[in-house]
Amino acid sequence: MRNLGGAFLLSVLLAGSAQAQSTAPAFFDTNVAPATTKLPPFVVTQPDKTLSPFTGMTRKHWQEAARYLLAGAFSYVRTLDDPMQFPKEPGKSYPRNPGQVPTEKLEGLCRTLFMAAPLLKENPALALNNVKVADYYRHQLTELVNPASPTYIKPRAANGGPSQNLVEFGGLAVALFAAPEILWNPLPKATKDALVATMLSYGDGPTVPQNWRYFNIFILSFFESQGYPVNEKLLEEYLQKQLTHYRGAGWYDDAPSFDYYSMWAFQMYGRLWSEYYGRQHYPQIAQQLTANFAPLADGYPRMFGRDGQMIMWGRSITYRFAAVVPFPLMGLQPDAATNFGWMRRIASGAMLQFLENPDFLEDNVPTLGFYGSFEPAVQPYSCRGSVYWMGKAFLGLLTPADSPFWTAPENEGPWAKELAPGTVFNKLETGPNLLVTNYPNTGAAELRTAPHQPFSDPYRHDENYNRLSYNSAFPWQADGPNGEVAMNYVFKNKENQWEPLRLYTFEGFEDGVYYRNAVLESNKNISLHLADMPLPNGILRLDQNTSTEAAAVRLGHYALPNLTGTIKRSTRKVKGHEVRIIDNGTYQLALVSLSGWQNLETLDTNGLHPVKPGSTVLNVSGNLAPNQPTLYATLMLWKKSGASWSTKELLPVKKLTPAAAGVLVEMANGDKKTVKFK
Repeated sequence: MRNLGGAFLLSVLLAGSAQAQSTAPAFFDTNVAPATTKLPPFVVTQPDKTLSPFTGMTRKHWQEAARYLLAGAFSYVRTLDDPMQFPKEPGKSYPRNPGQVPTEKLEGLCRTLFMAAPLLKENPALALNNVKVADYYRHQLTELVNPASPTYIKPRAANGGPSQNLVEFGGLAVALFAAPEILWNPLPKATKDALVATMLSYGDGPTVPQNWRYFNIFILSFFESQGYPVNEKLLEEYLQKQLTHYRGAGWYDDAPSFDYYSMWAFQMYGRLWSEYYGRQHYPQIAQQLTANFAPLADGYPRMFGRDGQMIMWGRSITYRFAAVVPFPLMGLQPDAATNFGWMRRIASGAMLQFLENPDFLEDNVPTLGFYGSFEPAVQPYSCRGSVYWMGKAFLGLLTPADSPFWTAPENEGPWAKELAPGTVFNKLETGPNLLVTNYPNTGAAELRTAPHQPFSDPYRHDENYNRLSYNSAFPWQADGPNGEVAMNYVFKNKENQWEPLRLYTFEGFEDGVYYRNAVLESNKNISLHLADMPLPNGILRLDQNTSTEAAAVRLGHYALPNLTGTIKRSTRKVKGHEVRIIDNGTYQLALVSLSGWQNLETLDTNGLHPVKPGSTVLNVSGNLAPNQPTLYATLMLWKKSGASWSTKELLPVKKLTPAAAGVLVEMANGDKKTVKFK
């Protein structure tokens, strides 16, 4: 089932829609002209430093942020007939042929409703770009079922499979549940009946065995709530199957991966479905979904930095701060034990991480990237309007204004006292075996998992998942063609190419050490025992060669973007160990070779980093010897820019001594622990 899900998803999404052509030109441009006006930078106007001392953002500012992004989309709408279609970015995103254009427009329409529906619910007269927003969406819903319209969506063919249209109609059903008095009730009966027929043709049909079932669930549930006959047997089947994906600690397995889809899909859809439909019609399922939601308040907030910065991780990263949507939804059924001031501080901080970045918007629309455009992170199932999935965060505005999520004063949770400088905090999320690490010295959050994503999976075999760890301060860098690598191992394979690790097995977390085993996909004779020991200022890597063949190997630290035009470099020797240091004016990184490595390198790269085109990364390299349990010991350290490094900081390890099936680690501060390879 796990492999089938990924392969099936590939065939579905590359098609884009039931109307897609079988062949596509090398580059298909929709020729949408950029908007004639340009949005100014987003500013938190009149920040409330009493209620929100860290971000200044209140519920009113969230509404302003939603209007800001929606105004960018509406800068392409001058009449009710204009579609939600935006300039296409070069690269692998769709549409790649004319047959995919109606689905592209459908995405823009349905996903902007994540922002529009909560705003319209409180301000039905909202107008943007001299267009009445409610009139626009009602007109566009009518056009979806008008065969003469260029935005017409054909019903699913009798033998048709799931498609992107199902995804978008599922999102539309969420908006219809949220604001039926604005979006649904005023429609003529003939339009309603036609929409029911089209949307049910997708919802009452096949799906992808993962978070996609929620699209069917919402379509079926909404129309049943409106008195239309639906396939209740299929609805119940999909509901029961969604529950089987739960693995504990608030995490759902998206078959075949753990990532933000657990939050911006499973948890969000489950919470809203329970609120609008489930508790009344399926109380036992709603109760189970509520129980699965509850653990989020404990572990998930720690995956964000002290300032709320989210980690760049997993596919569809262009959805960005949609990852915070569980936090405001906690306010729908508030638990008195939840620190709502911390939840809002995180959610608002993550939102500002992007809204205040000057590269976030291009032509008034969020780019396909993390900050600016970044092709290595783009999936071929994305179009320019796909980015408005991030609008799911604003579904949090459906949480009442008197909810503690909005009324509790902002605070920094455990960062304020519990996470003391000079320490490091680890928490294992036992559902996905995901280790969350907090670094009080820098305020950064980090995660590490044990993905097993083969190259045949087109969306999960790459840097989105296969890094050794992911850090909120250091977004992942793509691999270079000549072995340039950041936070992973690469090996020279039999095709004379540098191949990264992507097949990991979790082996445990004990005494502050996270254990994994890894094999090279193209050659299972190349393998390593991996042991990660987070330290207050970095990571001690203790990795043992278990290979039975020789291979050239490289390992990379995190990478730094070139922010000011120059990245300072330096080289030191500390008690016989070579050290490389780089400084970009914001952070410093240091790489220390303790054992096993032959060479250290400081490499400039171009076009590989999501923050700036130019970047620098520290690598170590060597050669694996067959049947030799060589210990590759490496310190990957960091600190804020400008401060000098002491010998104690660069060499916190006093001694490494081979021990039975592992190594005895003696730290300079007197601590001792034995790393036992599994």
